[in-house]
Amino acid sequence: MVKKETTLRVRYAETDQMGYVYYGNYAQYYEVGRVEALRELGFSYKDMEEKGIMLPVLELNINYKKPAFYDDEITIVTTIKEIPSVRITFDYECYNSNKELLNTGKVTLVFIDKKTNKPCQPPAWFSEAIAKFF
Repeated sequence: MVKKETTLRVRYAETDQMGYVYYGNYAQYYEVGRVEALRELGFSYKDMEEKGIMLPVLELNINYKKPAFYDDEITIVTTIKEIPSVRITFDYECYNSNKELLNTGKVTLVFIDKKTNKPCQPPAWFSEAIAKFF
């Protein structure tokens, strides 16, 4: 299993009129966590795209528990629980600085061969890197 914690601070522009983090911003927060989890494996989206692999989002689910507010420090816990096949799923938990659960989420992406624009198995270099964590 891959598990990575990433911390960020809520900026004013990310809040709505009620002072809550606007719900749509959590997709961006999840992306921050996902990018850092991939770095933990030893590569970036840029590396993957240069090697001919794209990872578009197939599905996004979020379950909101509590709001976050301007200037809150949020911890995003990103987990890959299963060895990827054509799809890779990232699970998320967001916590405030009091360790209160703000939301949970799940994002599924699909490996796409850049040349054919069709779904594909993860390349060997990806599978080898992630296998060390399972």
